Amino acid sequence: MTFARAAGPVLFVLIYALAPLDPRAAAAAGGAAWMAVWWVTEAVPMAVTALLPLALWPLFDVHGRGFGGSLVKTAGVFLDAYLFLFLGGMLLGAGMEATGLHRRIALGVLAGVGGTPHRVLFGVLLATALVSMWISNTATAVMMAPIAGALVGRLEDAAGRRLWGFGTAVMLAVCYGANLGGIGTKIGSGTNSIFAGFVEDRLGIAVSFPTYMLWCLPFVVLLLPIVFLALARLLAEDRAWVREVPVAEELARLGPMTSLERRAAAAFAFAAVLWVFGDPLRRLVAPHVPAFWDGFSMSGKHWEAWVAMTCAATLFPARVLGPGAFRTLHWASLALLGGSFAMAGGIEGSGLSGVIASGLIGVASMPLVAQTLLAAGASVLLSAVASNTATVNVLLTVLPRSLPVLAASGIGASCDFALPAGTPPNAIVFGSGRVRLPDMVRTGVGLDVAAALLLGVYAATWIAWWAP
Repeated sequence: MTFARAAGPVLFVLIYALAPLDPRAAAAAGGAAWMAVWWVTEAVPMAVTALLPLALWPLFDVHGRGFGGSLVKTAGVFLDAYLFLFLGGMLLGAGMEATGLHRRIALGVLAGVGGTPHRVLFGVLLATALVSMWISNTATAVMMAPIAGALVGRLEDAAGRRLWGFGTAVMLAVCYGANLGGIGTKIGSGTNSIFAGFVEDRLGIAVSFPTYMLWCLPFVVLLLPIVFLALARLLAEDRAWVREVPVAEELARLGPMTSLERRAAAAFAFAAVLWVFGDPLRRLVAPHVPAFWDGFSMSGKHWEAWVAMTCAATLFPARVLGPGAFRTLHWASLALLGGSFAMAGGIEGSGLSGVIASGLIGVASMPLVAQTLLAAGASVLLSAVASNTATVNVLLTVLPRSLPVLAASGIGASCDFALPAGTPPNAIVFGSGRVRLPDMVRTGVGLDVAAALLLGVYAATWIAWWAP
């Protein structure tokens, strides 16, 4: 760890002194390498690494505006609309967690699909994915793991033995479902906001909430059955011991829906409607509310951030959340988003992006499907040994500026299923003690390959179809 801490600044000095680049571009390259080393090795807290551009970019005038101008430019991205969208999403998710609404939703889905082992497995996978679309995949895994563990524990008590096959399948369904569901919306994972923000800033393509779902949600729908079939193979080991899973009993224990749950559900539902139908609603209302014309004609990401923060704010007077809610938020995630945007901005503003693009002419000349397969494979592979945030930050800055290629790398970072370090949900489930590492690796390696291949083809066809 000491070596990794020293490697970052040493690499910066070497690149800045020796790289045949303009001083501003050399500083951006060295700074990006420093951040990549610290992010991949986690030599220091990732949020600390994210703040490096605030120190380096003004000092070396990366944006070419002088110290003050570069500082203002760099600091400004830490107030980007996507950070407020993510903050509002975290607060809405905190409201669901504080009232227990998320647990009711998950058990309701499980009860709806039935109590046989295969149906419960699919229900856990589906419920986790649905919840993970709207609150962070990490929070979803934290919430669903005890629910799944309790169901497995009750069956093990009834059987009088450890149900490794059923237990492994159900617990893996939690982390795999959280990974998949987190891909489906812009607020499901921090990497989604990084990808969307990069596309808007570098390609000039507006990525509204519905647009993002149109691009990414079909991939979730396609991969979900493949994941289910891979997990269902594990059920055969305990087929003789598992007949019916008592999901309805767990749901009945929750009792009727409380007033706080209804308030949290109303705020969340209102936000979802405004996100999904934001464009037609703005066009419908704006002509009749001229005083708010500027607000209703704002860009998509600013509208979505305003909706998230406004609906989240209603949770406080409704007494769903109190002042203590801010202490439970994962503020480091917001710093990571800002640092990602700052790093990308420095690479662009210094002219380094042009140098990188010229060096990737060979890749850019390859057939599109080859580019997307390469991007998807690299993203899935790198995310197995580094955080998904680090993976996205590194790949988006070096890959060709093509929407299908960038989408393949952005989505692929959430598709590691083989190792506990691949994603936070993987680590959470592995830490439960109900999943053995060989079982996760055996099941996950095949899914990693399947996800990379499917994603490469998907990005070259579906995403390319919608690219302007």
